Amino acid sequence: MRPSEVRKPADSPLLGAVTPAGGPTVLRMMLGSRLRKLREGCGMTREDAGEAIRGSHSKISRLELGRTGFRVRDLVDLLDLYQVTDPTEREEYLELARQGNASGWWHRDNDWLPKWYDTYLGLEQAATLVRAYEPRAVPELLQTPEYARALLSLAHSGESQAAIERRVALRVRRQEILDRPNPPQLWVVVEEAALSRPIGGTTVWNDQIDHLLRVVAKNNVTVQVLADHVGGPALADGAFTILRFAEADLPDIVYLQQLTSALYLDKQGDLDAYRAVANQLSVHAAPPEYTISLLQALRRRQPRILDQPSSIRRV
Repeated sequence: MRPSEVRKPADSPLLGAVTPAGGPTVLRMMLGSRLRKLREGCGMTREDAGEAIRGSHSKISRLELGRTGFRVRDLVDLLDLYQVTDPTEREEYLELARQGNASGWWHRDNDWLPKWYDTYLGLEQAATLVRAYEPRAVPELLQTPEYARALLSLAHSGESQAAIERRVALRVRRQEILDRPNPPQLWVVVEEAALSRPIGGTTVWNDQIDHLLRVVAKNNVTVQVLADHVGGPALADGAFTILRFAEADLPDIVYLQQLTSALYLDKQGDLDAYRAVANQLSVHAAPPEYTISLLQALRRRQPRILDQPSSIRRV
């Protein structure tokens, strides 16, 4: 069975001081969303709000999207501007800002982690549904350490082995969301060609397929295989991820990773377009109940290759 896309209600951190699993990123988004509604309710533009905090309209935009943390002084000035005078309500906003300014567990990697990816990690940790299409390789949340290491060594061939190991550790740590209490639903459509690429050599690839055979047995993981003849790349121009959250006032977000940056789309038109493509890919892919037999067949017919291709050099 495919996972449900119905959004489940959740208590509001603004009212109950409940911190979502994703922590700071989603808290900033919730605070920004509420402040945007306050601003619009007062009939003010972003330029008006920016002037009140000695900033620009682009700064207000970043705050309202949850892309950056709030300074107490700025938040107090905005609450004054929007005529939020109740002391209890103001304190709830301030507490939400304090929690939103905290660091996620990945803060230790800030010396190399791009800011745009820091945002994604927070969203992924908070999502109740992660729906993705992957035409290139096994999805990152389902990779073994050895498979991830082989991929990252290719993608960052100029880095030291120590740097590669830090990347591998981060990827493995991300996967813990699938085994936590109340885990998110992961629903991925993967190209047959992506699964067929023997990244890292025969041993690494076989272990990766074995891992997939185990993980698809989880109730919160759905993997569909899209056959090569369907032509997934003709339906979707590259990999994408749709993230959904429990908080009713937070929109879904489409994440598109690029070589040196990423896009975060939350406009209704973009969301509708990507949901439609995701649904089409799912319809054309083999149903989830066939995934285990497809993986087993893929392993049987895959020829052996070098365990460590000569083109991969350890730094």
